[in-house]
Amino acid sequence: MNSIQLAKYIDHTLLKPDAVVEEIIKLCKEALDYNFASVCVNPCNVMLASKILKGSSVKVCTVIGFPLGANTITSKVYEAEDSIKNGAQEIDMVINIGKFKEKNYTYVLDEIRRVVCVSKGKAIVKVIIETCLLEDTEIVKACEIVKNSGADFIKTSTGFSKAGASVHNIQLMKGSLIDSLGIKASGGIRNFETAKALIDAGATRIGASASIQICDALNKK
Repeated sequence: MNSIQLAKYIDHTLLKPDAVVEEIIKLCKEALDYNFASVCVNPCNVMLASKILKGSSVKVCTVIGFPLGANTITSKVYEAEDSIKNGAQEIDMVINIGKFKEKNYTYVLDEIRRVVCVSKGKAIVKVIIETCLLEDTEIVKACEIVKNSGADFIKTSTGFSKAGASVHNIQLMKGSLIDSLGIKASGGIRNFETAKALIDAGATRIGASASIQICDALNKK
């Protein structure tokens, strides 16, 4: 794998609450320089990112129901619609983790399907299940629900909970999905070795804020 190939796995991410316009502009310019798969920004920054990246191969990704997933279904649907209207081409939505833990799987499936419905043909949907809050059996169940929802990807983490992606969880998700969905690993990915281990385990997309360091480290090898 070379740095050009690696870059196409990466969603170049800036989701911190105090991000300012200059940082979003810098993020987008870096994404263009490295030809990352996308930039991942908060909804308020989607319009700016889409203007900067217009006409390029770099997609605009945003987060919905972020970072807790505890928003109502109606608000998640509206947030997705509004983000797409503003230029989002990829939607990373957080499931209602409390409902999932209560085994209210019908609710979780419904909220994903409704976001998928308003995104169809306009944006791909990645579903964040926050693996660090789930047991292995729950991760397998979450994979089943996401697989049945019509979403495009399942994603490990928000990066705002107690842990991020792990090789074990990626392998578990890969075994449960059998190539039916993309798998995005995110949270705590700060170097090339970690990114490569996650890709080798089955991740097809990497969410990282340390994207430049990850790619530059490979260039030095």
